[in-house]
Amino acid sequence: GYAQKEGIDFEESYAPVARLEAVRLFIAYAVHKSFTVYQMDVKTTFLYGPLKEEVYVNQPNGFVDPYHPDKVYRLKKALYGLKQAPKVWYDELSTFLVSKGFSK
Repeated sequence: GYAQKEGIDFEESYAPVARLEAVRLFIAYAVHKSFTVYQMDVKTTFLYGPLKEEVYVNQPNGFVDPYHPDKVYRLKKALYGLKQAPKVWYDELSTFLVSKGFSK
């Protein structure tokens, strides 16, 4: 991600994030109303979103094809470290939640 240039390697990288004050307010309200709050963690989060841009990476050590050591890999899904990975994950999650009846 450190070598990526905006407008060339990716278009958008912004993904909305809840401010700490909003999270604290939500928790305080939930406690006040005796609500049960559930949370979850999605492991390998950034590996689910499909990339819109063409992104190529060098073959990582230990995974070099001995017959084609100079070839590169084209990524189909986002990868940790890509500038657009948070935005791609947000788009994927948002689409899923809307399809399940949630609204933005």
